[in-house]
Amino acid sequence: MFFAPEATLTVAEVAALVGAATPEGAAADLVLTAVAPLETAGPSDLTYMDNARYVAALETTGAGLCLVSRRFAGRVPPATIALVVADPHRAYATVLARFHPSALRPRSVFGASGVNPGSFVHPTARLESQVTVDPGAVIGPGAEIGRGTVIGAGAVIGPEVRIGRDCSVGPQASVLHAFLGNRVIVHPGVRIGQDGFGYALGAKHLKVPQVGRVIIQDDVEIGANSTIDRGATRDTVIGEGTKIDNLVQIAHNVVIGRHCVIVAQTGISGSATLRDYVVLGGKVGVVGHYEIGEGAQIAASSNVNSDVPAGARWGGTPAKPVREWFREITAVKMLASRRVPAKDESDGGDA
Repeated sequence: MFFAPEATLTVAEVAALVGAATPEGAAADLVLTAVAPLETAGPSDLTYMDNARYVAALETTGAGLCLVSRRFAGRVPPATIALVVADPHRAYATVLARFHPSALRPRSVFGASGVNPGSFVHPTARLESQVTVDPGAVIGPGAEIGRGTVIGAGAVIGPEVRIGRDCSVGPQASVLHAFLGNRVIVHPGVRIGQDGFGYALGAKHLKVPQVGRVIIQDDVEIGANSTIDRGATRDTVIGEGTKIDNLVQIAHNVVIGRHCVIVAQTGISGSATLRDYVVLGGKVGVVGHYEIGEGAQIAASSNVNSDVPAGARWGGTPAKPVREWFREITAVKMLASRRVPAKDESDGGDA
């Protein structure tokens, strides 16, 4: 209803798109008109399978084509064409983007391009061609917005902000004191560039002016209702290709490298540094001023209060190498499972 297919593909076209070989004797000219889950897919649908938990659904699927790893290819029903790929989920994402390109980033809720009635664009702001500004959006003085960018309903773009090309700023988001690169996706309700939490503590807490910026590089995606504070004196930086989930808090002066993944409800305290390709699971807390090395992974609900080496896998509170963490959990479970003596056995009292 909301995302009608915008294309059809033959089996041969799908195979070329994902770099796979069409099985010998398969109907390469079969037209696929939609994608669907294993359980509900029909003869003109494409589906995928990459998890052993869904073998039963795979064996009974009615799909016309299934993207599948070699491990499960033999479980595909005879009426379904099995297209063997190394990574079915990634291949599925590639095909899905061809069927539903408009689902890749937030769209204009008004449905019309250009500066729409009910919005306000300051006379000194500069907009390239094909920029869409939805009703209720406000673009401040001196702001610059690149070609193909969509500013959603009720969004606020502050003075002198720079936003690159083919970006999306969702409804009710605010972007202040920030420079955004190209193809940045800012989902609804995101707050970028507000004050960092800085106070000189004492009998009367003294507010420290936050005079830095937020720098967001190309191809970053920021989930709904996440917040990125501007720097105190140096910039808060989000590296290219990094993906941030919903409800994430990134404090002032934080530097995040390229292609990191930060899952929902994570909080990163001021002046922490994440190197390239770091992964933080959901509800991770990172204490300020520490560094997480390149390629490190932190398990969900962990608390990081020391530097983490590059390539490490840590978990727990406080976070530590996963092997050590698992040993501690096992030891506690063994201790808890021991039989506790009854009162009469332990101290000679009445039962």
